[in-house]
Amino acid sequence: MRTDAAALSAALAGRVHELVRELLPAGRRDGQEWRCGSVAGERGQSLAVHLSGARAGVWSDFSGGSSGDALDLVAAVLFAGDRGQAMRWSRGWLGLQDVDPGLQPRRPVVVPDTGRAETDAEAEERRRAAMRIWLGCKPGLRGTPVDHYLSARGIALAELGRAPGAVRFHPELWNTESRRSWPAMVAAISGPSGSMLAIHRTWLATGSDGAWAKAPLNNPKMTLGRYAGGTIRLARGSTRKPLAQAPEGERVILAEGIETGLSVALACPELRVLAAISLSNMGRVELPATVREIVIAGDNDDGNETAQKALQAAIDRFLEQGRTVRIAIPSIAGADWNDVLRDQAA
Repeated sequence: MRTDAAALSAALAGRVHELVRELLPAGRRDGQEWRCGSVAGERGQSLAVHLSGARAGVWSDFSGGSSGDALDLVAAVLFAGDRGQAMRWSRGWLGLQDVDPGLQPRRPVVVPDTGRAETDAEAEERRRAAMRIWLGCKPGLRGTPVDHYLSARGIALAELGRAPGAVRFHPELWNTESRRSWPAMVAAISGPSGSMLAIHRTWLATGSDGAWAKAPLNNPKMTLGRYAGGTIRLARGSTRKPLAQAPEGERVILAEGIETGLSVALACPELRVLAAISLSNMGRVELPATVREIVIAGDNDDGNETAQKALQAAIDRFLEQGRTVRIAIPSIAGADWNDVLRDQAA
């Protein structure tokens, strides 16, 4: 029996309670909706599927900006958006024809909260989820909460001359801790070739004074995806070339966080600035052989033995690669370079 897309979608919607458990087993019922994090199938609330009424089977993924009917859901979850394969799978699942043995659906893989290392397949699912969030962001920063948040930190993007393309604004990004969405600053973490490995998210909110700041969460900053060796590319310096095309002998500033990196970029516009996301990742950062000198714009973690060991490990690795390493650390205990920038502005 052959059926068209509309008829298949209607048939799937008639069995939507079974369908969502088949496609998104880690989800949970919330009233008249089935909720999970995204079409990748992780736990969360950003994807909602209607379970009853005229809109049964209709869904929206607020993390990635996609939506559709029940057939579209099959396509998005199992076949990377291919409706043709989704139709063939749906006919088999509904019993309208024999299951096609040639179909290889991509099942969503969910990492349970066990603390174990994720598999390559699970890592790929997280990378895809990160990409969907990135594509759902707005590339322009002027006038957005990200612009206001950075301005409150003393970072005037207009003074950079060019806002970093690796930083975007998401108007409504789901946060699992608070079980709600917040505006967010989203940054792309790229590997040596320039391809995106993961994303970094900073959820934002306005305080009692009306100023934008980090949202009142235990963890207002989080990454999504494997990012070992990657960086957030904040400024290209005077060469304006991509990192992979860095000219021979170029000097690079390596900071830990986005705010620190942008603060240094304002002070040293002629130099390339990268954010390593964390001290533990700083020693893993992969740089072209043409980069001969690295300036680490570190935080003053005086007394923090763990941080000092991680910093020394990064220094040792870069020295072993035959590079020159210089260290720039604020003189005030516990301060970073964004603190210095704000103190100077005050």
